[in-house]
Amino acid sequence: MRTIKGPAIFLAQFIGDQPPFDSLDGICAWAKGLGYKGIQLPTNDARFIDLQKAAESKTYAEELKGRVAAHGLEITELSTHLQGQLVAVHPAYDALFDGFAPAQVHGDPKARTEWAVQQLRYAARASRHLGLSAHVTFSGSFLWPMVYPWPQRPAGLVEEGFKELGNRWVPILNKFDEEGVDLCYEIHPGEDLHDGVTYERFLDEVKDHPRACLLYDPSHFVLQCLDYLQFIDIYHERIKMFHVKDAEFNPTGRQGVYGGYSAWIDRAGRFRSLGDGQVDFKSIFSKMAQYDFPGWAVLEWECALKHPEDGAREGARFIADHIIHVTDKAFDDFASSGIDAAANRRILGI
Repeated sequence: MRTIKGPAIFLAQFIGDQPPFDSLDGICAWAKGLGYKGIQLPTNDARFIDLQKAAESKTYAEELKGRVAAHGLEITELSTHLQGQLVAVHPAYDALFDGFAPAQVHGDPKARTEWAVQQLRYAARASRHLGLSAHVTFSGSFLWPMVYPWPQRPAGLVEEGFKELGNRWVPILNKFDEEGVDLCYEIHPGEDLHDGVTYERFLDEVKDHPRACLLYDPSHFVLQCLDYLQFIDIYHERIKMFHVKDAEFNPTGRQGVYGGYSAWIDRAGRFRSLGDGQVDFKSIFSKMAQYDFPGWAVLEWECALKHPEDGAREGARFIADHIIHVTDKAFDDFASSGIDAAANRRILGI
């Protein structure tokens, strides 16, 4: 067993236009001051990382890594959530998702997809240049508008959607394999990979690609009423990344998992700051230790109520207090009989 690394913090929800959140050095100093040991870095803001340059210049990547290290931090992983979303987009979402891409590809889904795929390829090489072993993204979605079968889904629609999703991702997965980096899909509503069944459908299409791994985030499972502890038991061999995020689900006579189009604060299912929701993190951290999870415990802050800076400050201590320093001996070693192999054979009569 190994001790989980952390605490670390995903910066996406904290980057802004005011100090210290408007520069890499500023946000690193802030995170270190809260007790974090690592940062998970989104790649869509050139103030923090030039993704193409990090892919093409190992010198730049090492300088970036050094800037972070100067603050006593590590880069835990890179993120391409927004770019990965654009690998597969249903036409219903074209206008909204154009906002994730540069203006020159707006209104051109084919060009937008090509741009997104290139971003993932850059991320694979940049991760290697930074010495990282895992990367996180979204799968994108062709089928989300069909998630509830009304009207009835045409025969073969789901199969065709997953076939095309696999076709688009296999070359990207091969690139990550070439660079020696696991590509971790965050299982997330809105994506075609949103639970275990859909992940397994995807694995079938990519022929169990060894780099098609998982980021585990229990908050998304609370909102689906999915057993998030059993998920670890089933998929632990594929879980290479971990977002520590809390949530709550409080259904009423008026509202359940679909939320009634309500704002987050009025939904039955809400994301919460660590410790304010319903997730059983003691059991999660125990299972992660049991299964020898190799990565970082990374705070992702999303909460409808609490201020993000309060959530970040409290989250660092929460994670530190939940990380299990794994034992290097059995608790009953004190009672060892000291019997050797020959004695064991005598005891067994062999």
